[in-house]
Amino acid sequence: MQKYFYLVHIQYLGFRFHGWAKQPKVKTLHQMVDKSLKFALGHEEYKSLGSGRTDSKVSANHFAFELFLKEPIDMEEFLPLLNQNLSADIRAIKIEEVDKEFNIINTPKIKEYLYLFSFGEKAHPFAASLVNLLEEDLDIELMKEGALLFEGIHNFKTYCTKPSENTVLEREILVSRIEENKLYTASFFPKKTYAYHIHSKGFMRNQVRLMMGQLIRLGKGEVSLDEIRESLITPSDKHLDYIASASGLMLNKIHFETGE
Repeated sequence: MQKYFYLVHIQYLGFRFHGWAKQPKVKTLHQMVDKSLKFALGHEEYKSLGSGRTDSKVSANHFAFELFLKEPIDMEEFLPLLNQNLSADIRAIKIEEVDKEFNIINTPKIKEYLYLFSFGEKAHPFAASLVNLLEEDLDIELMKEGALLFEGIHNFKTYCTKPSENTVLEREILVSRIEENKLYTASFFPKKTYAYHIHSKGFMRNQVRLMMGQLIRLGKGEVSLDEIRESLITPSDKHLDYIASASGLMLNKIHFETGE
């Protein structure tokens, strides 16, 4: 039997969801997407598979899932129909047909994450869904210097929650930098916000939030640049006791080998 394969690109605000992956008794993004697919397609003869997983409250400017069908669809008609059935905090932005050789999990890809944060003032509560609002003063220039230490190939065992025996701990960080946020703005955002840009072909569980947590601690004067350097040279089994809030994290872009 012939099968049809589609790559669906979506965006979502993750603040009220318990991440992408389906879990019992909680609201997840995959669960909501599958319910919408059922109504848009008019049947349940389909399978969907995400390009990865995001944690509870984490948002995505660009995420994708592969849709497996037994019958072809009219993509131009399907996209607006899917959006009509998706909740207001999820939007389908593009759909394309891929061949049976495409594997959304194993296809080489680069993921660009952003972590938005502000500091030094009590901010408007509306911003909390996208920005980690820190009231303490931070040494932002020192944090910028610290972020650069993560670039390159390192053993990130210290920056992973509960790695398994099979977890690949050595990863390459292609971009790691902090700069003033000019990508996302709102009238209720603090006057100045910052974005931690981090790009890699793969991340481990809680890796970005643990790295951001160390950078925040660096900005507070609780750790030093030398301690961060040492954590990448001599990884520790000791669990880091500070993980940055999930609501500041965003999957900004996925670059597939297909060029998307």
